[in-house]
Amino acid sequence: MSIKIDENKCIGCSSCVEVCPGNLIKLHTIQGTQNEKKVAYIKHERDCWGCTSCVKECPKKAISFFLGADIGGKGSTMTVENTKDNAIWTINKYDGSTFQISINKKESNKY
Repeated sequence: MSIKIDENKCIGCSSCVEVCPGNLIKLHTIQGTQNEKKVAYIKHERDCWGCTSCVKECPKKAISFFLGADIGGKGSTMTVENTKDNAIWTINKYDGSTFQISINKKESNKY
């Protein structure tokens, strides 16, 4: 299990750095066409615990959770969009199709 960070979507807000329990995500500077840009990266993806804290915190859906074959994902990825009341998980399947799961935040810990 691991995460993938899309440098093109990352805005360098460091939310993912702050919530990673393994202290695995860092910011680095990349040279753009006109200026420098800070983006998140994970040096050793194999060390990722799979907690998805960074995926849930990213405001730009720049981080996706990789669902490997070992857990039945066959290379699918997951991202999440948070609204006031819901967390909407989007699964981008290996075959190109997508599937969404909407979880009501107010009801998720009810039981």
